Amino acid sequence: MVASMIIVSWFKDLRGRDPVSVGTLLAFLSSLKEWLVDLLTCSDPALPTKGSVLPYSELSRTYTKMRNEANNLLHLIDSCAAFKDYSSSLNLNTDVLTVDDAINFASKLLLPSESDIPSETENIFLNNIESAKQGLLSTSGYLKCVQNNLHVTVCSLVASAVVWMSCLPSKLNPVILPLMAAIKREQEEVLQDKAADALAELIFSCIGRKPGPNDKLTKNLCTLTCTDASETPQAAIINSMQVIEDQNLLSIGKRFSSHRSRGHTTSGGDERSKMEGFISRRGSELAFKHLCVKFGPSLFENLPKLWDCLTEFLRPVKTEDGIPEDDASIAQLGRSYEDKDPQSLINNIQVVRSISPHLAEPLRPQLLNLLPSILGCVRHPHVAVRLAAARCITSMAKSLTDDVMVLVIENVIPMLSDLSSVCARQGAGILLSLLVQGLAVELVPYAPFLVVPLLKCMSDPDGSVRQTVTHSFAALVPLLPLSRGASLPCGLSERLSSSAEDVQFLEQLLDNTQIDDFKLNIDLNVELRRYQQEGINWLAFLRRFKLHGILCDDMGLGKTLQASAIVASDIAEARARNDEKILTSLIICPSTLVAHWEYEIEKYIDSSILKPLQYVGSSQDRVTLRSQFDKVNVIITSYDIIRKDIDFLGNITWNYCVLDEGHIIKNSRSKITFAVKQLKAQHRLILSGTPIQNNVLELWSLFDFLMPGFLGTEKQFQAAYGKPLLAAKDSKCSAKDAEAGILAMEALHKQVMPFLLRRTKDEVLSDLPEKIIQDRYCDLSLLQLKLYDKFSSSNAKDEISTIVKANELEESAPQPKATRHVFQALQYLLKLCSHPLLVTGENPPNHLVDLLNEIGLGSGSELHELHHSPKLVALQEILQECGIGSEISSPDASTAVGQHRVLIFAQHKAFLDIIEKDLFQSHMRSVTYLRLDGSVDPEKRFEIVKAFNSDPTIDVLLLTTHVGGLGLNLTSADTLVFVEHDWNPMKDLQAMDRAHRLGQRKVVNVHRLIMRGTLEEKVMSLQRFKVSVANAVINAENSSLKTMNTDQLLDLFTSTPASRKASDEQSKRKSGGKGLKSILNGLDELWDQSQYADEYDLNQFLAKLNG
Repeated sequence: MVASMIIVSWFKDLRGRDPVSVGTLLAFLSSLKEWLVDLLTCSDPALPTKGSVLPYSELSRTYTKMRNEANNLLHLIDSCAAFKDYSSSLNLNTDVLTVDDAINFASKLLLPSESDIPSETENIFLNNIESAKQGLLSTSGYLKCVQNNLHVTVCSLVASAVVWMSCLPSKLNPVILPLMAAIKREQEEVLQDKAADALAELIFSCIGRKPGPNDKLTKNLCTLTCTDASETPQAAIINSMQVIEDQNLLSIGKRFSSHRSRGHTTSGGDERSKMEGFISRRGSELAFKHLCVKFGPSLFENLPKLWDCLTEFLRPVKTEDGIPEDDASIAQLGRSYEDKDPQSLINNIQVVRSISPHLAEPLRPQLLNLLPSILGCVRHPHVAVRLAAARCITSMAKSLTDDVMVLVIENVIPMLSDLSSVCARQGAGILLSLLVQGLAVELVPYAPFLVVPLLKCMSDPDGSVRQTVTHSFAALVPLLPLSRGASLPCGLSERLSSSAEDVQFLEQLLDNTQIDDFKLNIDLNVELRRYQQEGINWLAFLRRFKLHGILCDDMGLGKTLQASAIVASDIAEARARNDEKILTSLIICPSTLVAHWEYEIEKYIDSSILKPLQYVGSSQDRVTLRSQFDKVNVIITSYDIIRKDIDFLGNITWNYCVLDEGHIIKNSRSKITFAVKQLKAQHRLILSGTPIQNNVLELWSLFDFLMPGFLGTEKQFQAAYGKPLLAAKDSKCSAKDAEAGILAMEALHKQVMPFLLRRTKDEVLSDLPEKIIQDRYCDLSLLQLKLYDKFSSSNAKDEISTIVKANELEESAPQPKATRHVFQALQYLLKLCSHPLLVTGENPPNHLVDLLNEIGLGSGSELHELHHSPKLVALQEILQECGIGSEISSPDASTAVGQHRVLIFAQHKAFLDIIEKDLFQSHMRSVTYLRLDGSVDPEKRFEIVKAFNSDPTIDVLLLTTHVGGLGLNLTSADTLVFVEHDWNPMKDLQAMDRAHRLGQRKVVNVHRLIMRGTLEEKVMSLQRFKVSVANAVINAENSSLKTMNTDQLLDLFTSTPASRKASDEQSKRKSGGKGLKSILNGLDELWDQSQYADEYDLNQFLAKLNG
């Protein structure tokens, strides 16, 4: 091998520098030439040297191993009575055993069945023989494979040496066969390239030789370039768009990968076949590359067979300015190929694809004559032909960008709007998807010509067309800023230059401040603020171009007003046009807000324009309401009713479909999300102050409702953004992972920002009073500390530790039962932080009675005393500071009363019960209050809000975060107290903005009561991390990306009061692993809405605390 490579390099160098000396040198090397040719006649890999029976010396140790194993097997056979007759008939000399002899010997050795085995001892002997047989088969099979591969490499290098020495024998087969074997089978690309180079030199040397091998070699190379099934579509397999989607065939750069369709696995034989096809295609493409270099502009002249192969089915069409001279349209060209065998046509296209990157410049116009025919194949009825044509055009575009893109824009863009042919639209979608991936930034000058046509196809009736064009549109959006001011690409006719409207559209898509003020043709009963007018401008822009988006203004900035205004304006415009049928709009919101939406619409918009109907009530009530649908133009309903009535509502085509608090559909697998995505609407709009709550992956589900396919499939989105962001989230991630996370965040931000409008209160409300958040820390009471310690030494704590440690070792997500058990423990500790009664109950279990006696509590009734819950003491102090509940005994006190009104948020209804009974009714009887939680009927909740807002004598409103945190307007309050906190920070922020919103005239004070050194304090740190991630995507504050340390889950279950914190820090256990992180991350989903309203059955869990 080494000697042959030296000869090749030597003679190639001499030919370049001193061709005359080659002939002189060969005269002295005639014996070497004969010896090399003799080596090529040794076709048996086991006998590589003429006149010798020795194998390759590199394989001598493996031969020795194989022969020893054969010898051992023979001894075992001789020792077994069952093979007595068989062993005597064997005539095997293991000292000279060949690979084929060993395989033949082991393969024919058949063991008797179990019923024929006379004894246990014989059975052991037979097992040993079977083991030895399999070992021999394994070694000999491996040796044969290595020996064959080595022989291919050696012979191809020897043949290369013969070729470059210009000493071709009269019979060329001994030289051609090893070179072609390397083209087909050589695994090392560097060595395969040497064989391809030598084959090109041999073909060059045989020009004019009669008879010559060139035609046959050319045809064989064209055949080999089509053997890779991952690159050459197989018509028998790829027969639908579903197969393309399942096998992810619209991904560039997967030269050799084991695509698996849904429900199928790939066998070892299939993998080998794929690898062989990949190697053969690579070898043939290397040969084409060297032929193109060798022949240059004379390639087709000297190898006419190659041009014949390129035009076997494809008809060359001379082009001028991209228009076929014979006036044959692309559609007519496409139809002329419909009667051809699809696989033969695909193979022809694949040959063009393989050779196009390597052709010399002067030959490229000739190759471009085939492009109209390939473009015609883009609309072929067989999907595999369309895919092959799209891949070929993409490859051609990489080396002939301007020429190809002109033809694509002039001929493929019209296919997108060809409603007479779904095949044409699918093919155009496939081609543009591959071009966007394959050309990347090279496509910048052409992006403006593609965006608007793609946009118009995002509502195509065919799902696969929508999927491909939406994904292409999403990939082009980040390129648009780069195309600003770019000159018109050469070759594009003026008739294709962007219209003024398209230019304006692109500017407005990139920068919503460029959008002209939209004049509402209705009168609102309120004067719009500037940012609200800009919001309506943006909504009108989306409507005009049939785009969809998320209005994610800060809570309290008037999203309801802006959305209502654009819906009303659309109706007024339709009436002005005298449209025959004006579609009804659908507004979906949490049940608490249905009445609020109707109230806001009636408050701001004249009833002659918008006529709302609340679609709520029992099943029978809703059936009755359906008869009124034709008398109104806005239906307001809840998410739960959408889920129940989707069979009816899903059959209606709506004008606007507005999702208020649209983050509710963040879970793509929930029943509500599934139902909402079945709705049909011309305009889709999401309103959400917090589109990302726990995880950026939640954006995928929202955009899947707005523009299905825009962010790819969920799996693609997870791969592109989820995995790098999750890796960067780990506090121990590498610098590379952290950088990948930031890049993924930036890429996601650029892709979604044109369809998000986000304004914060700080940015737009200079007159909005300040919101001051104060964390008030409390220390555990003696009873709480005892109960915390009781848990730490309990069987339950041990079980949790076991679960956590077990999950460290698991690669996959933890079992739901395990996660639920961890959650149960966290729930117990959080309740304990709030009030001991929440975990002991009115009648403490027997195992807690002794603990109560220890601290002097004789009965359960004493647990109602305030000092057992420091949060109640702190709450009383805050209320008194606000002048609420104080006895009026001084002038100062009297003036304080009524100046402040308070919202108190808790997670559990039971804690609100305790606040009512133990604080208000026992210690603060003068407090007037209302209460709003899950027990209040949804239809009556709005009445409570109205009563609180309209009656200033009501001091306090008690709420659960789940019920009171969404969409309500409570600006009459200026003080908020959070006595309990949510894992999800956005739910607490939403609750805060019930008061800190448009209309608030006072400074809003937010008090958060936190138990120091407990799980609750850790919940707050988790909240801070989640807020930073949400801001990074929505506000592009990429520099604020932080990492969350979830390595110490066990530490969550440990109290660390100030008095013992130092010692506890030393005893913290470090734990880390995917199981731990997935348990903690899963808490957001596990903490379901129902658990804010319903009590958790802790009886079984409490029993485990009796250690």
